Amino acid sequence: MITILHVTQPCDGGVAQCVLDLVAEQVGRDWDVVVACPPRAPFVCRVKAKGARHAPWTAKRSPGLTVLAEMMRLRRIIRDVRPHVVHLHSSKAGLCGRLAMRRRRPTIFQPHGWSFAAWDSPLSAAAVRWERFAERWTTTTVCVSAGERDAGHREGLAGELYVIPNGVDVRRPAVSSPERHEARGRLALEFAPTVVCVGRLSRAKGQDILIDAWPRIRARVPSAQLVLVGDGEDRRSLERAATPGIRLVGHRADVRSWLAAADVVAVPSRWEAMSLTLLDSMAAGRSVVATDVGGAREVLLPDAGAVVPPGDAEALASALVDRLVNPDAAAAEGRVARKRVEELYDVRRRTAEIAALYQLLMSP
Repeated sequence: MITILHVTQPCDGGVAQCVLDLVAEQVGRDWDVVVACPPRAPFVCRVKAKGARHAPWTAKRSPGLTVLAEMMRLRRIIRDVRPHVVHLHSSKAGLCGRLAMRRRRPTIFQPHGWSFAAWDSPLSAAAVRWERFAERWTTTTVCVSAGERDAGHREGLAGELYVIPNGVDVRRPAVSSPERHEARGRLALEFAPTVVCVGRLSRAKGQDILIDAWPRIRARVPSAQLVLVGDGEDRRSLERAATPGIRLVGHRADVRSWLAAADVVAVPSRWEAMSLTLLDSMAAGRSVVATDVGGAREVLLPDAGAVVPPGDAEALASALVDRLVNPDAAAAEGRVARKRVEELYDVRRRTAEIAALYQLLMSP
């Protein structure tokens, strides 16, 4: 039997969802799938519900003095599991996993967003040097967008950077207008022009830029409401900065309901590899305004929404206002967005591509 070891830290957000999608597809192939991750109950329960085994791996999200101990713990897990392929998700797993493995087995690193894009100098320069060095211990690096691949090339990564975009479940149909009305009633929202932003409340996701843009939007659309869905380290500062018309509703399991309630979805990230919120919003049939990071421009063609410069509150406000004052045009963009996701970003196709890559790496 083929044994696959996924290693991940973090255990939430888009990275966790990508791991769960891969686990479900690989368990369906009757492979033995093991996920090494911190023992956080919600994610671990979902891993086990998909039919995979959990290997407790205590690790912090950021690098630091704990790295050596984390690497040794992961080395013991690899020794016990004896996987045919090790798949390392995000920068912390990529750091500890490649130090532990040193390419003794086929090793895939999937950054889900380069660490050097998230840090300022000199940490960014140190991250670039590490990635260049660690290529010798990486069989294949999987990027989730051409933008992520190109960023790696610009920083001098010379190894194979294989692009397999993120995907989402397109089996559920797009949200209809009656469903939008019903969702707003169920979620106790006003029946007014609505912007929804879903994501971890953090500097990376840029909700502070959206809040900065909000007074400009309310000046043009006085009844508009903004809903921030998610939790994170920036919640308190965002709550303090919130102005009339803004609601922070915390972490919610019913994300689709909030997307259903939206006229337009905002994705104001400072950096991304390829946003799953962007793809989920398009799958729901929603117009999207996203910043020009990661794979946004690859995914969001002009007739499906708008791409604006990162950090530009004025451009973000203008694009959102254009869609709030013209809901018919926004709805038309949503229909185009849905069709594009159906054609190109079905998660079943993407997970099958990963499985094919594994088999290629395992072949003699």
